[in-house]
Amino acid sequence: MALRANPELIEDLALYGAEDVQKCYNCGNCTATCSLTDAKYSYPRRPMRNLQLGLEKKLESGLEPWLCYYCGECSTECPRGAAPGETMMSLRRWLTSRYDFTGIARLFYRRPRVEIISVVVVALFAGLGFTLFGVFGGSISHYNGQNAFLPSSTIHIFDWCLAALLLAFLLPNCVRMWWFTVGRETLARDRRVRLPASAYVKAVHLLPLHFMTQRRYAKCDRKRPWLVHLVLMLSYVTMLVLIMFFLRDMWSGPRIDWRVHVFGYLASAGLVGATIWALRGRLKKSEVHYQHSHETDWMFLVLLLVVALTGVLQHVLHRSGADAAANVSYVVHLMAVVPMLVLEVPFSKWSHMAYRPLAMYFAALREQLVPVTAVEQAPGGAQAEPVILSRVP
Repeated sequence: MALRANPELIEDLALYGAEDVQKCYNCGNCTATCSLTDAKYSYPRRPMRNLQLGLEKKLESGLEPWLCYYCGECSTECPRGAAPGETMMSLRRWLTSRYDFTGIARLFYRRPRVEIISVVVVALFAGLGFTLFGVFGGSISHYNGQNAFLPSSTIHIFDWCLAALLLAFLLPNCVRMWWFTVGRETLARDRRVRLPASAYVKAVHLLPLHFMTQRRYAKCDRKRPWLVHLVLMLSYVTMLVLIMFFLRDMWSGPRIDWRVHVFGYLASAGLVGATIWALRGRLKKSEVHYQHSHETDWMFLVLLLVVALTGVLQHVLHRSGADAAANVSYVVHLMAVVPMLVLEVPFSKWSHMAYRPLAMYFAALREQLVPVTAVEQAPGGAQAEPVILSRVP
């Protein structure tokens, strides 16, 4: 099938943060510098060239942006100052908007004010709802037990409803990512390759492996960004597991249950420390990958810091006996949690937690593509001319 060029693609990517794309003259220094690129997935040069040519479908079906972790070496070595690392980051934002079936991600990335307004509105509605629920159902001076302002059983149900809503947004987007990168190529009527069903099972271990370890990122020459990223991700996942499955134990008190709270303390320290480190880096522009910040990057970090700090504050207040203040702090905490889970995770940078391991999984699947024979390709199984296939992704 012939590829159609979109002459406005570079201008479109500028709204996602891509800068100086036209400066690139495809010398290949960026690709030669990258420690992660290989013959199968060559970047940043190849995606940069496809972007310059306006090959929208080719970029949409590519995995290269997700295999890049923006260590910044390519931008440092670029003789033209084309910032290829930031272009790869912009392509990840663009791909996130392409996978999203609702169009919300596209709106947020192209119009950051809409994201800010949406977060504020959802936060205010959440605060109003929890406050009214607490006033009419309990007492502000009771944190847990009978007559609690926000009973743990009710919040637990609410958490699971939030999780269901999050999955309702995110899972279809993951399916769309599969379709663009693997499904469309293997299920098309005029397909030239097929994928054995067993390949999906053989490679499935890559999902938890790369999700939990960020293993590919560890191969970058710069180890500190990987470590900060790993601490941030593991802290967030740990806290999410505690809230979803051990909320009643976390809620109990004022006695500290070290079986669960020790993990909460470690996760809180990791969230606060890694978030402050990232915010400091973006403010000081101390690293190459911090020198360009899209508005959505700030929203993601600020919300995460508010969630972490208010969570710590309400815990400390409750343990010190200030239940009324703890309840107020918890309402503020939930006002940040709700927009983060229903808006930021599926439609913004937090979605990378799903797309990056999936990219490694889909890359392994693409390794198992089998050429379709001439007999399979011809209608009715008739003989046809041999088909010469390119295995270059």
